[in-house]
Amino acid sequence: MNSYILKATFVGALVTYGLRAAVFIIFRDEEKMPLWLKKLGDLLPSAVMAILVVYCLRSAVNDLTGSGIPGIIAALISALTFKWRHNTFLSIIIATAAYMILIRMF
Repeated sequence: MNSYILKATFVGALVTYGLRAAVFIIFRDEEKMPLWLKKLGDLLPSAVMAILVVYCLRSAVNDLTGSGIPGIIAALISALTFKWRHNTFLSIIIATAAYMILIRMF
C-alpha cells in the first residue's frame, strides 16, 4: 500500500513538473506565442473566476436562511474589497472571515 502511494505521488509530481516545464521548452529562443494563445491567456482568468462565483452562489437562491445570504454578502464584500485595494489575497481573507462570522449569525 505504501509503495502504491509513493508511486502515485511521484507520477503526479512528474506530470505536474512536465506540464509546467513544457511551456518554457516550447516557447524558448524568443519564439512568439500564437495570437489565439495570448487571447486565451487574457480571457481565461476572468472566465474561471466567473465560474467559481456561480458555483459558490448556486444554492444561494434556494437556501437564503442557511448559507445564501451570508454567501451573497461575502461575495459582495470580496468584490468591494478587491475594487478598493486591488489585492486578491486581502479580498479573499476578508470575505472568508466575513462569511465565517455571518454563517454563525444566521
